[in-house]
Amino acid sequence: MLAWRPRNTLQSLQRQGRELKQQVDSLLSESRLKGVLEAGKRRDIFQRCIQLKQAIDENKNALQKLNKADEPAPVGNYHQKKEEELSLLDKLTHQLQELAMSISRENRTEIEALTEREEDDDFAEEDEEDDDDDEESEESDAEEEEMGEEEKQENEYIAVGDFTAQQTGDLTFKAGEILRIIERNPDGWWMGKNAKGNKGLIPRTYLEPCHKEGPESSEEGSEGDVALRDETAEGTEVKQRTDSHWSTVRKALSEHVQQINTVDVLTTMGAIPAGFRPSTLFQLLEEGNQFQASYFLQPELTPSQLAFRDLMWDAKTGTIRSRPSRVSLILTLWSCKMIPVPGGSIQVLSRHVRLCLFDGSKVLSNIHTVRATWQPKKPKTWTFSPQVTGTLPCLLDGDCFIRSNSSSPDLGILFELGISYIRNSTGERGELSCGWVFLKLFDASGISIPAKTYELFLNGGTPAEKGVEVDPSLSRRAHGSVFYQMMTMRRQPQLLVKLRSLNRRSRDLLSLLPETLIGSMCYIHLLIFYRQILGDVLLKDRMSMQSADLISNPILATFPKLLEQPDVMDALRSSWAEKESTLKRSEKRDREFLKAVFLLVYHDCAVPLLHSTLLPPFRWAEEETEAARWKVITDFLKQNQENQGALQALLSPEGVHEPFDISEQTYDFLDEVRRKQLDGGGHDHQLP
Repeated sequence: MLAWRPRNTLQSLQRQGRELKQQVDSLLSESRLKGVLEAGKRRDIFQRCIQLKQAIDENKNALQKLNKADEPAPVGNYHQKKEEELSLLDKLTHQLQELAMSISRENRTEIEALTEREEDDDFAEEDEEDDDDDEESEESDAEEEEMGEEEKQENEYIAVGDFTAQQTGDLTFKAGEILRIIERNPDGWWMGKNAKGNKGLIPRTYLEPCHKEGPESSEEGSEGDVALRDETAEGTEVKQRTDSHWSTVRKALSEHVQQINTVDVLTTMGAIPAGFRPSTLFQLLEEGNQFQASYFLQPELTPSQLAFRDLMWDAKTGTIRSRPSRVSLILTLWSCKMIPVPGGSIQVLSRHVRLCLFDGSKVLSNIHTVRATWQPKKPKTWTFSPQVTGTLPCLLDGDCFIRSNSSSPDLGILFELGISYIRNSTGERGELSCGWVFLKLFDASGISIPAKTYELFLNGGTPAEKGVEVDPSLSRRAHGSVFYQMMTMRRQPQLLVKLRSLNRRSRDLLSLLPETLIGSMCYIHLLIFYRQILGDVLLKDRMSMQSADLISNPILATFPKLLEQPDVMDALRSSWAEKESTLKRSEKRDREFLKAVFLLVYHDCAVPLLHSTLLPPFRWAEEETEAARWKVITDFLKQNQENQGALQALLSPEGVHEPFDISEQTYDFLDEVRRKQLDGGGHDHQLP
């Protein structure tokens, strides 16, 4: 696996430019509708102007940094195409600026009209009150006139040099012209009006107050302003500003923009459809281990705390007793179709499906994740369980087992399609839900749904939201034609899954697992080894059932960690498959012999890897980290094969394994019970 490196190509930037043009055209069309006369509509359009401008700037910066050498394949007329794309982005910027300025003028017109009406009302009230005292009225009128004259003089400035408008919204003027300032913006570009009534933005450095009185007026400008005025008076061109009046626009909306989260920004930019949301199931996984498989793998005590509820010993067979459950099935993830592709402003690090047991309001199991694969020619189609050389990584295995003993009539499986992403402009990482669907496992009469393939159409938003589409633009484009509606339905995002009927062997295997658990079929035999060893230690070999002493057993202490590190689990699977291939048939039928061999393989493989100083910490969807971990693991497995075990590596003077104390190698089942009680006292967790 190669380390991930973000790279834009001219083709991807052209595609993003077309998407931005469509959004700008749509915004311009919307601004011409009668409904935008409302102040609320204008504010919304104004805000979208700002966000689209930011997206265009990001695309333009990426385009300017792009070189022909960055292209993975030769591109004809490269420089011409690049110039055309830059011209398109400049044109879009110009259109957005004109729209923003027109909305700003409409807002100012409303404010001025409202101010005039308020002033007229105030004057009318004053006239009524002044009937009782004419002298006081005359004095107050004189004071108001003086104050009005002073205010007018304060707002009047004289231009100290010629200025030609650099872009739409600027005001052109000549040296010596009297300009009246309407609004002072902190970025140095003021809104002014000339004698003809024309309005526009004016650089403050070109202005000087008409009436200077005393030292306070002379200190109004900074030393830098004075120096720049001298330069412009001598004819030196003013420095071209790069941000234009967009900084003023941003500040005007800063309080509102701060409330918009990253997903809202990405949606407004068109990088993701309106139905995408922050991943709900990922947020639950981040809250703690109560949604991890390792949490549900631990045995549960009965209410009396004197025995285990889901782990019992069968004296006749000499192993743990099988326990049937209400739900015991195998599910295969086939594919996902018509999943919207994010825009070029974000880099997708992982496409995956997360699933759990759900009753409509509570999560009833661990959250299991299966990573999807996709082809560049078909980016909207996700597939699972790809053909690979060697052992299929458990993270890619689409065959899942599901166990539950919940009596809820609404019990079902919640699927959430998601992506892990990184923003190219900021480096910010995040998790998005691309849609969700709920498959109810029982009908209204309580009968299990049949084992077959299900074509499930995805919902947008979160499971708490109703009636949200993944991509609302699909339904907006639908017409009345039945044929067109059928075609639209085929374009809807969907998930294909298959519920498989169980044969006797599969049913016997699943009955040895905990009552509630979801996992991959590729490591179910390792889970059963763990459960059998757990039964031996807790039920068969313990001197007294009332004993709560710590149990020295590395496999019981460390095996649950493998469920959160799938690459180490794959290493154990590979080592066990290699060892099992060397066993005789009679040895494979001997349960006790198999457990003893498995313990040796585990100590030679999993334990050294978990304590290796060379193995970086596991991080989800970080390709560089995943590649580095897998290199360490493959090198270790190769060394084990050459040395016929890990003993030589463990005794190596290089010290590649970190030290550990005895508590890390001991199993405390009472501590596991206490942790579960602290995490919520059960397996039912309310969905946020």
